[in-house]
Amino acid sequence: MASELLQQVRVIDPVSGTDQIADVLIDDGYIRSVMNHISDVPDNTRVRDCQGLILGPGLVDLYSHSGEPGFEERETLVSLLQAAAAGGFTRISILPDTLPVIDNPAVVAQLQKRGGELEVMSHMKSQRQGERKLREDLPEQVTGVEIREKQNSPLSSLSSSTPLVNVWGAISLDVAGKQMTELANLAAVGVVGFTDSQPWENFGLVRRVLEYIQPLRKPVAFWCCDRQLMGNGVIREAPDAIRFGLPFIPSSAETSAIAALLELVTATNTPVHIMRVSTARSVELIASAKARGVPITVSTTWMHLLLDIHAVKSYNTSLRLEPPLGTSNDVAALRQAVRTGVIDAIAIDHRPYTYEEKTVAFAEAPPGAIGYELALPLLWQDLVETGEFTALELWKAFSTRPAECLQQRMSAIAPDQKAELTLFDPQQNWKVEKQNLHTLSSNTFWLGQQLTGRVVQTWC
Repeated sequence: MASELLQQVRVIDPVSGTDQIADVLIDDGYIRSVMNHISDVPDNTRVRDCQGLILGPGLVDLYSHSGEPGFEERETLVSLLQAAAAGGFTRISILPDTLPVIDNPAVVAQLQKRGGELEVMSHMKSQRQGERKLREDLPEQVTGVEIREKQNSPLSSLSSSTPLVNVWGAISLDVAGKQMTELANLAAVGVVGFTDSQPWENFGLVRRVLEYIQPLRKPVAFWCCDRQLMGNGVIREAPDAIRFGLPFIPSSAETSAIAALLELVTATNTPVHIMRVSTARSVELIASAKARGVPITVSTTWMHLLLDIHAVKSYNTSLRLEPPLGTSNDVAALRQAVRTGVIDAIAIDHRPYTYEEKTVAFAEAPPGAIGYELALPLLWQDLVETGEFTALELWKAFSTRPAECLQQRMSAIAPDQKAELTLFDPQQNWKVEKQNLHTLSSNTFWLGQQLTGRVVQTWC
């Protein structure tokens, strides 16, 4: 693997808490030097002018949906990894709602085998690219992952830097919330943690889960929502939401379930992760619980930091989400909570659907939207460029904090550390079109729009 010298790149390192301009030398998958100026480099080093570009730790996604196995028309594992790498992610975590459900060791082994095969193919592609003549111009105006070569080549659809795939194991059989899976067996085959990614109705079973899972020392995540309060609602209840003519979901559908879960966590002292927090009142409950020392970590999704219920006036079915978009007060509270650490991490919750599945009435559309390739540029422009967040605050919520929620760690951008990095151009303009996306699906509110900011390359 050839050496690369990134000259005068802006290095954002949440691990050390630094934001500086520096030269960074990468060789054989490791960071060899980080200095103001580097002149002594190995022969055949690729020197790249990185002025104006951002280098940070690889992004980490807490949870997203894979089409494979079972729904490959929506997304394959290859296209999922392709999209993740193009969006700057070096680690992703697949939710268990595949077909078959990831509720037994055999399905976990199947995904691990598939991931291992893709890792080998990625390594082969990296070797092939290393044998070519090195390019000297930067930025490379693609996504930096250079994944399209010969259309029929098995290597053509893979990045040379393939993200690590974590797998969530289901808590209950068929994610139905009725009977526990063999949690110890799933832990033994290497799931990253446990979740159903569905609301729970039986809190007696939730308590038993928390008691049983404690000695396994694996993350356990819950999406808190009362389905009875939710009813057939599809948008957040709000003073001016009646004009949309769509059924409401009260914020209490989320907050009541969070309050119940917090009581169980307090009683059992089992650490949990609370997924998809979307309301200002939820933030208050969580902040109070954290102040009391309740062992929780929390995430919200990237779209809930960007848009509020007013965007629904477009009736774009890619805004049909679970939980639904909140009010402007919800958005403000979520943003502040991410900045202060009350909310630990930003999740992508990438959920692809085919054109046919989403081309229906808003209330009938399946909930979810894609996000891997869009989240970083949109949040950077809306939060960092406006001065609401510092670059370190955003990057921390996208990288080191999600890793901590998974009981993992990220390395500092420092000599002798593994190069798990994302290079981002915050000024590159591009249009969100199906042919420009690496995911197989295009269910996004931003389809057809011009965006500013795009990932240039990942190392992992």
